Amino acid sequence: MRRLKLFSLLMLALAVSLPALYPSPSSSAHAQQPTGSIPTVTGTPAGAIVALYLDDNHPQENVYSGPSIYLYPAIGVLLAGQEVPAYGYSEDRNWIQIYYPGVPNSVAWIYAPYVEMKKIGPLPILSAPPTPTPASTPIVNLNPTLVAAFITPVVSTRLPTFTPPAPLSIATFVNEDETAARIPMGLLIFGFGFVGALGAIISFLRGR
Repeated sequence: MRRLKLFSLLMLALAVSLPALYPSPSSSAHAQQPTGSIPTVTGTPAGAIVALYLDDNHPQENVYSGPSIYLYPAIGVLLAGQEVPAYGYSEDRNWIQIYYPGVPNSVAWIYAPYVEMKKIGPLPILSAPPTPTPASTPIVNLNPTLVAAFITPVVSTRLPTFTPPAPLSIATFVNEDETAARIPMGLLIFGFGFVGALGAIISFLRGR
């Protein structure tokens, strides 16, 4: 009987000490929480915002990979009233670089007079991207014999003739001083006629 009571006391003491040796999972230590304010991130975009002018005649405008419609290809469109972030002006300030997803570097260029400023922000001057390399033109090697077969020879219908030029006439000019020193031709004729008439009269008188 005494041994039974001693065994019961020993079991009771063991049952009481077990929770102290093996703590329950709920009694876990908590780490110290950091003190101070945590910054919050807002979704408001920074910088300038531009939008395409609302125009019924032009519901959309092309955007290009660079600030020129001749040197760069069109890569998309901007709808009337659509607002997009702007990054900067071209060097001549005629084009604006905008955010345009789905293209290389997610940027495109729009002609500046087509858009209006919805939100004014800093717009630096940006350099134009390099122009795209033109596609190479394939060179076709043609057979000279085959090409010559399709060339019609031109046969001359007449031989070339040579026509001598007209003789060159050189104009002569009479010196006015020499002309003034000569006897007039009419006076000579009148003198010879007078002498002849006088001889005829003399011959007629001798004959009588």
